[in-house]
Amino acid sequence: MVPCRTLLLYLRSAMWTLLFYCACFQLTEVLTEDVQSCEHLRLGHVDSFTRLMYLCNGPKIDEATQEPESCRDTRAWVECLPAPNISCRLSNGTEFRFSGKEVGFNKTISCRNVSGYSYKVAVALSLFLGWIGADRFYLGYPALGLLKFCTVGFCGIGTLIDFILITMQIVGPADGSNYIVDYYGARLTRLSITNQTYRKPHLSL
Repeated sequence: MVPCRTLLLYLRSAMWTLLFYCACFQLTEVLTEDVQSCEHLRLGHVDSFTRLMYLCNGPKIDEATQEPESCRDTRAWVECLPAPNISCRLSNGTEFRFSGKEVGFNKTISCRNVSGYSYKVAVALSLFLGWIGADRFYLGYPALGLLKFCTVGFCGIGTLIDFILITMQIVGPADGSNYIVDYYGARLTRLSITNQTYRKPHLSL
Protein backbone atom coordinates (compact mmCIF):
# COMPACT_ATOMS: atom_id res chain seq x y z
CA MET A 1 0.00 0.00 0.00
CA VAL A 2 2.81 2.39 0.86
CA PRO A 3 4.46 2.27 -2.59
CA CYS A 4 1.09 2.93 -4.26
CA ARG A 5 0.48 6.00 -2.09
CA THR A 6 3.99 7.23 -2.75
CA LEU A 7 3.50 6.75 -6.50
CA LEU A 8 0.20 8.64 -6.37
CA LEU A 9 1.88 11.50 -4.49
CA TYR A 10 4.67 11.64 -7.09
CA LEU A 11 2.12 11.68 -9.93
CA ARG A 12 0.07 14.39 -8.23
CA SER A 13 3.16 16.50 -7.62
CA ALA A 14 4.29 16.03 -11.23
CA MET A 15 0.84 17.06 -12.49
CA TRP A 16 0.78 20.22 -10.37
CA THR A 17 4.33 21.05 -11.48
CA LEU A 18 3.34 20.62 -15.13
CA LEU A 19 0.28 22.84 -14.67
CA PHE A 20 2.42 25.46 -12.95
CA TYR A 21 4.94 25.53 -15.82
CA CYS A 22 2.14 25.72 -18.41
CA ALA A 23 0.59 28.68 -16.58
CA CYS A 24 3.97 30.42 -16.37
CA PHE A 25 4.60 29.80 -20.07
CA GLN A 26 1.18 31.21 -21.00
CA LEU A 27 1.76 34.28 -18.82
CA THR A 28 5.16 34.83 -20.41
CA GLU A 29 3.59 34.66 -23.89
CA VAL A 30 0.94 37.22 -22.95
CA LEU A 31 3.50 39.60 -21.47
CA THR A 32 5.75 39.18 -24.49
CA GLU A 33 2.86 39.84 -26.85
CA ASP A 34 2.00 43.06 -25.01
CA VAL A 35 5.46 44.50 -25.62
CA GLN A 36 6.00 43.26 -29.15
CA SER A 37 6.94 45.56 -31.99
CA CYS A 38 4.11 47.88 -33.06
CA GLU A 39 4.59 46.86 -36.69
CA HIS A 40 3.79 43.24 -35.75
CA LEU A 41 0.41 43.98 -34.17
CA ARG A 42 -2.40 41.94 -35.64
CA LEU A 43 -6.16 41.73 -35.50
CA GLY A 44 -7.47 39.30 -32.89
CA HIS A 45 -8.42 38.73 -29.27
CA VAL A 46 -7.06 41.08 -26.63
CA ASP A 47 -7.74 40.61 -22.91
CA SER A 48 -10.50 38.08 -23.66
CA PHE A 49 -12.44 40.69 -25.67
CA THR A 50 -12.67 40.77 -29.44
CA ARG A 51 -11.47 44.16 -30.65
CA LEU A 52 -9.01 45.68 -33.08
CA MET A 53 -5.39 45.98 -32.01
CA TYR A 54 -4.82 48.86 -34.43
CA LEU A 55 -6.63 51.03 -36.95
CA CYS A 56 -5.06 52.65 -40.01
CA ASN A 57 -6.12 56.02 -41.37
CA GLY A 58 -7.24 56.30 -44.97
CA PRO A 59 -4.69 57.69 -47.44
CA LYS A 60 -4.72 61.31 -48.57
CA ILE A 61 -5.88 61.27 -52.18
CA ASP A 62 -4.34 63.52 -54.81
CA GLU A 63 -7.19 65.12 -56.77
CA ALA A 64 -5.18 65.17 -60.00
CA THR A 65 -4.09 61.52 -60.01
CA GLN A 66 -6.82 60.01 -57.78
CA GLU A 67 -4.08 58.02 -56.05
CA PRO A 68 -2.50 58.40 -52.58
CA GLU A 69 -0.19 61.42 -52.33
CA SER A 70 2.62 59.23 -50.99
CA CYS A 71 2.42 56.76 -53.90
CA ARG A 72 5.91 55.73 -55.06
CA ASP A 73 6.59 52.67 -57.21
CA THR A 74 3.05 51.28 -56.72
CA ARG A 75 3.35 51.51 -52.90
CA ALA A 76 2.00 54.14 -50.52
CA TRP A 77 2.18 54.67 -46.73
CA VAL A 78 -0.69 55.15 -44.28
CA GLU A 79 -0.54 55.97 -40.57
CA CYS A 80 -1.74 53.30 -38.12
CA LEU A 81 -2.93 53.96 -34.57
CA PRO A 82 -2.74 51.14 -31.98
CA ALA A 83 -5.88 50.65 -29.90
CA PRO A 84 -6.19 52.18 -26.41
CA ASN A 85 -4.20 50.44 -23.64
CA ILE A 86 -2.04 48.57 -26.14
CA SER A 87 1.68 48.56 -25.32
CA CYS A 88 4.25 47.90 -28.01
CA ARG A 89 7.75 48.89 -29.05
CA LEU A 90 8.27 51.78 -31.45
CA SER A 91 10.76 51.68 -34.31
CA ASN A 92 13.44 53.20 -32.03
CA GLY A 93 13.02 50.34 -29.53
CA THR A 94 11.21 52.26 -26.77
CA GLU A 95 8.07 50.78 -25.23
CA PHE A 96 4.97 52.96 -25.32
CA ARG A 97 1.41 52.56 -24.04
CA PHE A 98 -1.08 54.07 -26.48
CA SER A 99 -4.32 55.88 -25.80
CA GLY A 100 -5.73 55.36 -29.30
CA LYS A 101 -4.77 58.80 -30.64
CA GLU A 102 -1.04 58.37 -31.26
CA VAL A 103 0.49 57.05 -34.48
CA GLY A 104 2.39 53.84 -33.76
CA PHE A 105 3.69 52.81 -37.16
CA ASN A 106 3.21 53.18 -40.90
CA LYS A 107 1.80 50.47 -43.15
CA THR A 108 2.19 50.08 -46.91
CA ILE A 109 -0.76 49.81 -49.27
CA SER A 110 -0.79 49.24 -53.00
CA CYS A 111 -1.39 52.07 -55.47
CA ARG A 112 -1.28 52.49 -59.24
CA ASN A 113 1.16 54.27 -61.52
CA VAL A 114 -0.67 56.96 -63.51
CA SER A 115 0.67 59.55 -65.93
CA GLY A 116 -2.29 61.77 -66.82
CA TYR A 117 -4.55 59.61 -69.01
CA SER A 118 -8.17 59.75 -67.85
CA TYR A 119 -10.32 56.67 -68.20
CA LYS A 120 -13.48 58.75 -68.68
CA VAL A 121 -11.89 60.80 -71.48
CA ALA A 122 -10.60 57.67 -73.23
CA VAL A 123 -14.02 56.00 -73.14
CA ALA A 124 -15.77 59.17 -74.34
CA LEU A 125 -13.34 59.62 -77.25
CA SER A 126 -13.68 55.97 -78.22
CA LEU A 127 -17.48 56.18 -78.14
CA PHE A 128 -17.98 59.43 -80.04
CA LEU A 129 -14.77 59.96 -82.06
CA GLY A 130 -13.38 56.45 -82.28
CA TRP A 131 -14.20 56.26 -85.99
CA ILE A 132 -11.52 58.92 -86.71
CA GLY A 133 -8.96 57.38 -84.32
CA ALA A 134 -9.18 60.07 -81.61
CA ASP A 135 -8.98 57.43 -78.86
CA ARG A 136 -5.78 55.94 -80.22
CA PHE A 137 -4.21 59.38 -80.70
CA TYR A 138 -5.12 60.26 -77.10
CA LEU A 139 -3.60 57.06 -75.68
CA GLY A 140 -0.35 57.50 -77.59
CA TYR A 141 -0.81 55.21 -80.59
CA PRO A 142 -0.46 57.65 -83.54
CA ALA A 143 0.05 54.96 -86.20
CA LEU A 144 -3.13 53.11 -85.29
CA GLY A 145 -4.95 56.41 -84.93
CA LEU A 146 -3.95 57.46 -88.43
CA LEU A 147 -4.93 54.06 -89.81
CA LYS A 148 -8.36 54.31 -88.20
CA PHE A 149 -8.74 57.86 -89.55
CA CYS A 150 -7.96 56.76 -93.11
CA THR A 151 -10.24 53.71 -92.99
CA VAL A 152 -13.07 55.34 -90.98
CA GLY A 153 -12.45 53.05 -88.03
CA PHE A 154 -11.87 49.97 -90.20
CA CYS A 155 -15.41 50.44 -91.53
CA GLY A 156 -16.78 50.58 -88.00
CA ILE A 157 -15.46 47.18 -86.92
CA GLY A 158 -12.24 48.59 -85.45
CA THR A 159 -14.22 51.30 -83.66
CA LEU A 160 -16.40 48.73 -81.90
CA ILE A 161 -13.44 46.51 -80.99
CA ASP A 162 -11.43 49.44 -79.62
CA PHE A 163 -14.42 50.66 -77.59
CA ILE A 164 -14.75 47.24 -75.95
CA LEU A 165 -11.00 46.94 -75.30
CA ILE A 166 -10.75 50.44 -73.80
CA THR A 167 -13.90 50.02 -71.70
CA MET A 168 -12.53 46.76 -70.25
CA GLN A 169 -9.15 48.48 -69.72
CA ILE A 170 -7.41 45.84 -71.82
CA VAL A 171 -5.96 48.63 -73.95
CA GLY A 172 -4.33 51.34 -71.85
CA PRO A 173 -1.91 54.22 -72.36
CA ALA A 174 1.06 53.48 -74.60
CA ASP A 175 3.57 54.35 -71.85
CA GLY A 176 2.40 51.41 -69.74
CA SER A 177 0.78 53.51 -67.03
CA ASN A 178 -2.74 53.09 -65.66
CA TYR A 179 -5.83 55.17 -66.29
CA ILE A 180 -6.85 57.87 -63.84
CA VAL A 181 -9.97 56.43 -62.21
CA ASP A 182 -11.85 57.87 -59.22
CA TYR A 183 -10.21 56.40 -56.10
CA TYR A 184 -13.52 55.72 -54.35
CA GLY A 185 -15.36 54.95 -57.58
CA ALA A 186 -15.89 51.69 -59.45
CA ARG A 187 -12.55 50.19 -60.47
CA LEU A 188 -11.71 47.12 -62.46
CA THR A 189 -9.21 44.71 -60.93
CA ARG A 190 -7.34 42.41 -63.28
CA LEU A 191 -6.83 38.98 -61.72
CA SER A 192 -3.79 36.95 -62.67
CA ILE A 193 -2.16 33.68 -61.64
CA THR A 194 1.44 33.84 -60.44
CA ASN A 195 3.83 31.46 -58.73
CA GLN A 196 2.57 32.79 -55.39
CA THR A 197 -1.09 32.16 -56.26
CA TYR A 198 -2.64 29.27 -54.38
CA ARG A 199 -3.68 26.45 -56.69
CA LYS A 200 -6.26 24.00 -55.40
CA PRO A 201 -5.24 20.46 -56.33
CA HIS A 202 -7.59 18.54 -58.59
CA LEU A 203 -9.44 15.68 -56.99
CA SER A 204 -8.84 12.36 -58.65
CA LEU A 205 -11.99 10.66 -59.93
